[in-house]
Amino acid sequence: MDAIQPYLPLIFNVLRGLAVVGLVHAIMTRQPMFWMFLLGFGALLGSIFGMLGALAYTFLVLIPSLRGSGRVAGQAVSRGVEALKPLETRIREAGERLSESDTLANRAGLAGLLARAGRNEDAQATLDPLLRGIYADDPVVLLTSAELDLARGNPAEAEKRLNAVDLKTSAATRTRALTLQAQAQEAQGKAQADATYREAMTATTTEEPRARYAAYLVAQGRAAEAQTVLAAIAKTESRATPLYRRQEREWFDLASGLRRELK
Repeated sequence: MDAIQPYLPLIFNVLRGLAVVGLVHAIMTRQPMFWMFLLGFGALLGSIFGMLGALAYTFLVLIPSLRGSGRVAGQAVSRGVEALKPLETRIREAGERLSESDTLANRAGLAGLLARAGRNEDAQATLDPLLRGIYADDPVVLLTSAELDLARGNPAEAEKRLNAVDLKTSAATRTRALTLQAQAQEAQGKAQADATYREAMTATTTEEPRARYAAYLVAQGRAAEAQTVLAAIAKTESRATPLYRRQEREWFDLASGLRRELK
């Protein structure tokens, strides 16, 4: 005990600093109230009980949350950088990954890229083994299959597949499934396409639903409503980071073309 006596003031200050940082974090992330009281005692009063609570909060809540945020941010940047590559380059790299490891993600990823390039037969041939196997009901497989159905002019079959997708899988899956479903409904002349586009725009992970909804409104002769949506997209683009603007360039360009069309 005597050996650490000279370091007690430093330890005290570090723990009190952790309490302050933890309190700010708890407030911003809306943690349970007991954490805020505990951290408040440590930050404001410097009580031993409060500072031990700060130490517990740091290891049980703060550090795990920062690690999680780092992974999410890293994944977002990785997706953004990948989206900037030319399509043919991405197809070639996806083919190389599939030849090295024949997994669900690699096979479905290549099929999706081939579909985007208009190579529907190649995409279908790549996807077929998954449709006949244990992954036939996987959301990734269903989404890729629906995209191919739309490209082949079979929106009814696409909608059928999309109805089987679990929208709770992830935000990206939900956005993609609802956007494709709205396109399928629009292609069939169904009135519910409007509501589906609006649902896809809620908590969306990309500008695609809004841009496609604006195109739908223009096609329906609802110019005033389309202009409202397009204005919102333009506002987002003006405030977006350079990476996000490049990542979403296809949809920002679609919106820009629609604005010119409505002038």
